Amino acid sequence: MGRASGREPVREALLWLTRGRWPRRHGRLMVPRLATPWQDTGSAERIGWRMRAANLRNHDPGDASVRDEYVFEVDYQLCGRCRIGWVEQPHTLDPYRRRGLAALRTENPGFTWHTLGGHIDGSPAFWDTIGADVPGGYRPRGVCEHVTAGG
Repeated sequence: MGRASGREPVREALLWLTRGRWPRRHGRLMVPRLATPWQDTGSAERIGWRMRAANLRNHDPGDASVRDEYVFEVDYQLCGRCRIGWVEQPHTLDPYRRRGLAALRTENPGFTWHTLGGHIDGSPAFWDTIGADVPGGYRPRGVCEHVTAGG
């Protein structure tokens, strides 16, 4: 897995100076694309959070071009003191469902898993399904005092 530092002082300074308007690409903050299938970088949406993504390089025999594609991505935040993890905005292409969040839980045993819940009303069946048999059940919970909500 490729990993990029969570500290991005230049990006943080630019965001502060421009009140969050730059650097953005297609409405999202720019994050590096690493040359590894799995990557862990700063979040494109939330300062202080991480983004876990599976980046597949697709080769189409009928197309000479090579394109990268995120088949999974999720923003997450961990508190080692409280043993709590939060996930926000998971996205997975159909053939890869149930792999990314499971990998994140496996790497962080003993954590309960939650979401901030701002988007849960639009997809309760999704959260019920992925939260089955997961400690915490991905139920809404605010962040503890040790971490930032990443607003």
